[in-house]
Amino acid sequence: MPSEWIARHDQTVALKGEWTLANYRHIKTALIHTELINTEPDKPTDATVSLDAITRLDTAGAILVVELIGVEKAQAVADWAAELPREQQALLIRIAEAMETPLDVDPPSYSRISQALASLGQQMVGLWSQQRQLLAFIGLVMATLFHLVLRPRHWRLTATVAHIQQSGLNAVPIVALLTFMVGAVVAFLGATVLQDFGATIYTIDLVAFSFLREFGVLLAAILLAGRTASAFTAQIGAMKSNEEIDALKVQGLDPIELLVLPRVMAMLISLPMLAFVGMLSGLTGGAMVTSLSLDISLTQFMTTLQKDVSVTHFLVGLSKAPVFAFVIAVIGCLEGFKVSGSAQSVGEHTTSSVVQSIFMVILMDAVAALFFMEMGW
Repeated sequence: MPSEWIARHDQTVALKGEWTLANYRHIKTALIHTELINTEPDKPTDATVSLDAITRLDTAGAILVVELIGVEKAQAVADWAAELPREQQALLIRIAEAMETPLDVDPPSYSRISQALASLGQQMVGLWSQQRQLLAFIGLVMATLFHLVLRPRHWRLTATVAHIQQSGLNAVPIVALLTFMVGAVVAFLGATVLQDFGATIYTIDLVAFSFLREFGVLLAAILLAGRTASAFTAQIGAMKSNEEIDALKVQGLDPIELLVLPRVMAMLISLPMLAFVGMLSGLTGGAMVTSLSLDISLTQFMTTLQKDVSVTHFLVGLSKAPVFAFVIAVIGCLEGFKVSGSAQSVGEHTTSSVVQSIFMVILMDAVAALFFMEMGW
């Protein structure tokens, strides 16, 4: 009913009652019915407006008043509506100032160099924050692991064995096939180059050194970074989005103990095993190429391998597997805990876990290669 908030006599309009959010819809309808609000927002009413009878006024009601009388008149409300309480005058003036400010603000323009530097700075800050979170999570996992070492009752053996099967045994065929083909390619390329120097016999040493020290563990770690780290992130991320992790905490269960440690232990067992399989498969691929292309028999291959290649190279390569496994598992689990709750977030963090894992594996492998070279191992 218009009479509850508006009284109109010829060219005089008296506003009354409570102009609040609770009555906003009814007041808006009354103003439209009385044709006091024009379709053009910048064109206020021509009638004389009286605010004496308004008993209550909040932000929603002030917006309607400003739309009715116009921004300029609202800013000068103290000149023509002195009887209005000062609080309501101040509210009208503030709303008028806000409505006068344009909503579309042109963004500041920067040069391409400034934008490039700003983007680089944001990436570096994000990388630093990411590494700090990773170090903190590694510390949390290590503390929980040391806490459970002397408590066999809390070991999750069933979950650990299940993850060993998923991340280790199920990955044996793909690791063996990939390293076999890479071993054949390395042997073929080595034979092609060394043939010009009459030193094709050293193709055996090339394949053995490369796979025992580097390729066997590196290819297995990269495959697990793409296959297992993404699975860990997706599994924990789905639990996070479904609030299952919150439910575990409510029940007094530690998510690190229940979800992270079985995956970490499974990776610590699986990756050395897969690295060993990769070394054997790579040597098998190299032996096949040398046998078919260089007329080097399998017996000669094995004899040269035993004579020229010491077990140190095998131990150096295998020693890197637990470190790679721990980092891959921790990154995969950490990214799963970062999921915010949407399907898009699960996909983003799954991609991030794969990229981070592969990057960290290659970085640590390069650092280890330099360290072993300096040590003479």
